[in-house]
Amino acid sequence: MTDVHGWVADGFDKVRDAFAANFANGSEVGAAFSAYHKGQKVADLWGGIADQDAGTPWAEDTLMLVFSTTKGLTAMCANKLAQEGKLDVEAPVVTYWPEFHEEGKHEIPVSYLLSHQAGLAWVDGEMTLEEMLSWEPVTTALAKQKPSWEPGTQHGYHATTYGWLVGEVVRRIAGKTVGTYLRDEIAGPLGADTWIGLPASEEHRVGRLVSMFPPGMSLEMLKNPKEDDPIAQMIAAFIGPDTALGKALTAPGGAFSDWENFNSPAVHAAEIPAANGITDARSLAKLYAACVSEVDGHRILTPAQVEAAIQQRTSGPNKILMDMDIQFGLGFMLHSSLIALGGPKSFGHFGAGGSVGWADPDAELAFGYVMNRMDMGMAGDTRSFNLINACYESIA
Repeated sequence: MTDVHGWVADGFDKVRDAFAANFANGSEVGAAFSAYHKGQKVADLWGGIADQDAGTPWAEDTLMLVFSTTKGLTAMCANKLAQEGKLDVEAPVVTYWPEFHEEGKHEIPVSYLLSHQAGLAWVDGEMTLEEMLSWEPVTTALAKQKPSWEPGTQHGYHATTYGWLVGEVVRRIAGKTVGTYLRDEIAGPLGADTWIGLPASEEHRVGRLVSMFPPGMSLEMLKNPKEDDPIAQMIAAFIGPDTALGKALTAPGGAFSDWENFNSPAVHAAEIPAANGITDARSLAKLYAACVSEVDGHRILTPAQVEAAIQQRTSGPNKILMDMDIQFGLGFMLHSSLIALGGPKSFGHFGAGGSVGWADPDAELAFGYVMNRMDMGMAGDTRSFNLINACYESIA
């Protein structure tokens, strides 16, 4: 039986039980969960194995790459700039990024970038991993890219491009990269172990991701799945390289066709503000708590900005995410029929494989969950749902 480390506050024993159950039923390899209530930490748990290959146990200071949970961190940066009057989300993107005007994009407002309505979920042509890690080649390509649908008429998940699109607007306004802004203005003041662009000094703390694919399978192999492999055929139908989701997941230009790149120190060190945030559960929970409460004397977003951020900007099925009911505000996923966590004002972001940062302003609850064993869910799975529901049961 896997040992569970950490602690829970009085009355939150159900959270520890749910965390232990995830290991007992074989759902986890290594994981951590943390929660805040009314600005105070009430759960901080970890356990399992951080690196299966090396047999390294999950430590109190283990970090994990959290894929699209990163988008919520980038959204915090954009919303903080809006709160300070430096960013008008209804202004055209070209107000801040003049080169973006190509292919008729001069009227696209910043809010379309944050809510996945810009029609720029991928980049035509090919791009090397080295080009993608260099930032400017991607933003230049996106400035030149023609939208795949008329902006504002529908929404489709910008799985990777969201980060460069929003991140470039942040960079133009703040005069620093989104990763630097996150450290200087948000994570640093709260003492959160959270980075978009990991310093080399912290690389030794990062756990190793465990593939969501069956042994020997990768996104690259889904180009031509074997006819006698029904699992590969099924996965290819959803995320193969010729599907909308497949193109969005491997953007820009197929650079992410090998998911194993996300275990690379070079990818960890780059700034990919939609997909390579590296953090731990307690830091995620603390940052979301500081969006809905005061934590250690700090608050990231005012109540008024939170209200603006969680106003639903989209409706109907998501064009990229297989018509799922996943709706967006200003960069955050919102409460919906698919993501029915907490109260109606709950918001946050999930990452591929299962990680999540989430908050409920009405209950003043906030959560962070990270893990290395990846699940196929795009919007969480039973592991995080059970943990979050246990928190609600604990305050009831």
